[in-house]
Amino acid sequence: MLPKLPLDQWVNHVVEWVYNHYGTLLGSIAQVVKTAIDSVNQAALVVPWWLVIVVFACLAYLAGKWKLMAGTVLGLLLIYDLSLWQEMITTLVLAVISAFISILIGIPLGICTAKSIRLHRVLAPLLDLMQTMPPFVYLVPVLLFFNIGVVPAIFATLVFALAPAIRLTRIGILQVPEEMVEAARAFGSTDLQLLWKVQLPLALPTIKAGINQTLLLALSMVVIAAMIGAGGLGANVMSALETVDVGKGFEAGLSIVILAIILDRISQKIGSA
Repeated sequence: MLPKLPLDQWVNHVVEWVYNHYGTLLGSIAQVVKTAIDSVNQAALVVPWWLVIVVFACLAYLAGKWKLMAGTVLGLLLIYDLSLWQEMITTLVLAVISAFISILIGIPLGICTAKSIRLHRVLAPLLDLMQTMPPFVYLVPVLLFFNIGVVPAIFATLVFALAPAIRLTRIGILQVPEEMVEAARAFGSTDLQLLWKVQLPLALPTIKAGINQTLLLALSMVVIAAMIGAGGLGANVMSALETVDVGKGFEAGLSIVILAIILDRISQKIGSA
């Protein structure tokens, strides 16, 4: 029988080395991130619930007209009636912030991987790892580096939700017809002009699909991150599991589904309806 490779020990040594050398820096970063997220969350909670519903209703109307707007309003009213509004806002803030950061990082990286095959070969295995690794595994190292709370939830969600933005941006750029690219070059377009005026507009539907998937993955990971103190609707699910309270779990789960459907439909259709 072959001896077991000490991979777990090697990983633990690497994590301990990073923590010992950069723990103070990571703690400072965590404090800054926590302050920013708490400020955004408190500001969102100050906004009247009816105004939030009006904003979502307007977005839903722009995305899908009356049917989507009516469904959005009814869904949010149900969450408010279930007394889960504050938890919903916390979950929404964490998911949107995580998705926004993922998109800011993912779209430029996707463009770069479309332009550089070497960069793609380096990032492709990492993206495979990020997409196939069980979500719970992300919680272990970030918990060590950033302690319990919203900060490890943001970092874990960032890693989990980043891959679709990179992959689908790259696919969209590469799917631009070669004839269009050659025509733009024949008219004297620079690489930057080619990107902004030809490739990105034609790749926009695929990029929007990546944004949609990033947002939904961020929402799902934020719910899971309640295990490490992220709060929100995921905390209600965890509480229901601990107390075997089926009704409470159903209410929290239903609210998560409603929020996910609203975000999915709006992010899919906004700007293309």
